[in-house]
Amino acid sequence: MAERLSSRPIAILFDIDGTLIITGGAGAASWRLAFDELYGIPADIGQFTDTGMTDPDVGRATFVAVLHRQPGDEEFRRLLDRRTHHLRDTVAQSTGYRVLDGVADLLPRLIADGHLLGLLTGNLEASAHVKMHRGGLNRFFAFGGFGSDSSDRGEVARIALERAALVFGAPLTAEQCVVVGDTPHDVDGAHAAGMRCVGVASHNFSADQLRAGGADSVIGSLAEPLPW
Repeated sequence: MAERLSSRPIAILFDIDGTLIITGGAGAASWRLAFDELYGIPADIGQFTDTGMTDPDVGRATFVAVLHRQPGDEEFRRLLDRRTHHLRDTVAQSTGYRVLDGVADLLPRLIADGHLLGLLTGNLEASAHVKMHRGGLNRFFAFGGFGSDSSDRGEVARIALERAALVFGAPLTAEQCVVVGDTPHDVDGAHAAGMRCVGVASHNFSADQLRAGGADSVIGSLAEPLPW
């Protein structure tokens, strides 16, 4: 059973990859195509980055690893643009894309119960919506914090909280918001902003790993009841 949280949140911020959906490698494929198009190097981001990093950090770390220098500002913007361009096709063509267990039932139920739903993700905002579109999930989320806002996960969470307050029409505190994610990076970002985090052991990290990473509560999937 999941550890109970002390209060019911007003706003719930969901991570995307590994929490709501699996793209079946579409993200990595789009990076590979972008690097190949611009530099003739079909770079594999999995060799140089970790799950849960922001898109700009993934792109920069991979760039340095394969080209052995820092990217210029303009060429890095070009790389991010071409990656987003290719992502639309790689997501559409992915045979492994799926919405994770419980998500399709949970999101409309949370909205009916009066919660504000937002995204909290390391994806660029455009990339996030491309990934969510195929699963029909964009319609559930009125705001969010994205990797295009900051490379600091705590700052992204604080930005998401500010946007939640705009939608809510009144100030919200960090204690009134809960983050739901599948990696220790999600936990760290939530706690850096003063928010609680529910870990979901639905992808690369086990329940024990998420607890060790500091998650305030852990569930096996979003098909299980949330802990409030």
